[in-house]
Amino acid sequence: MIWIAIRMLTGDAQKFYGLVFGIAFSTLLITQQLTIFVNLVERGASGVYNVGNPDVWVMDEVSRTTEVNYAMPSTALDKVRGVPGVEWAVPHLRAAASVRSGDGDLEGVAIIGVDDATLIGLPKNMVEGSIDVLSQPDSVIIDDTGVIRLFEDGRDPIGQRLELNDQRAVIRGIADAIPSFTSQVTLYTKYSQALSYVPGTRNRLSFVLVGAADGVTAEELVTRIESETGLRARTRADFAQDGIDFIIENTGIPLNFGITVALGFIVGVAIVGLTFSLFIRDNIKQFGALKAIGVTNSKISAMVAAQAGLVGLIGYGLGVLGTVAFISSFSGNPFFKGFYIPWQIPLISLTAVVLILALTGWLALRNVLKTEPASVFR
Repeated sequence: MIWIAIRMLTGDAQKFYGLVFGIAFSTLLITQQLTIFVNLVERGASGVYNVGNPDVWVMDEVSRTTEVNYAMPSTALDKVRGVPGVEWAVPHLRAAASVRSGDGDLEGVAIIGVDDATLIGLPKNMVEGSIDVLSQPDSVIIDDTGVIRLFEDGRDPIGQRLELNDQRAVIRGIADAIPSFTSQVTLYTKYSQALSYVPGTRNRLSFVLVGAADGVTAEELVTRIESETGLRARTRADFAQDGIDFIIENTGIPLNFGITVALGFIVGVAIVGLTFSLFIRDNIKQFGALKAIGVTNSKISAMVAAQAGLVGLIGYGLGVLGTVAFISSFSGNPFFKGFYIPWQIPLISLTAVVLILALTGWLALRNVLKTEPASVFR
């Protein structure tokens, strides 16, 4: 009986392809939008993810994320270093500036100043050059996203001169970094050099990066730092989550993506429901004939479920493959750099497909179950 149900479904090619298209389109829309949403909000934590060394981030009590911070006096560094359990503590500067390139273009950039001695604060990997280039005068390292934005013409950025706050900056390395939420150009340099690149204010220290001593957990160290210095301290994981939460709470991204995902579900119900209903209506006499020869309602239900399952399997597979192809095709775009599909998202899409098929299949099945066997002879 299942084979008969499949033959009935594939025999009407137009409606079969319409059902597959409806499921594939819904799966593609839901999976793609959820993938972009998850990866986009995770960019709010890119400033933390790019710095792998510290166990604890220390900041002014009003600072919220790496991008939304309030500078502290330089004495904060000594206060943190005096807390028991601190293995090491280094300064970290993050500020916005405008850079003028060699051809006169003006671009907003993020300046990140790392500890002069240890260079803690740089991304883990380099695309070109090494972190040792910062020992040369006026040296900066640009992130790979910045290369694409500042040098769209394909010029080699190594050796290019920039102007920052009337100061010369020479690009001598390219870092492999996770882009920020806005995909802004990021320049890394030594802390002492960064102070000259950023317009002067009384307080310049953005964060203190801290490593915990052996036997001291990051959570314990956070409590000690806050109680003894009055500053705000966060573990690496908590501070990364703060960045994600800030994006979710202060932008319209969740609502916009939520509307799109809902529309994908509604469109799927509409297309599949209409096409399934037309298919059942056109084959109502065949179902009536089966009932007339003794096929029970449970077997009829199993036949419709098999038809829905086949459509769902093919459509879902095409939708997920379409999402993979979409993400892969844009992998060279800095906006999509590092995008991946979390394993939970295909499961969410699968749940949506099952709900679409269950709802539309149940509505279509009602007409079949109400069909009188004698109707086939009318």
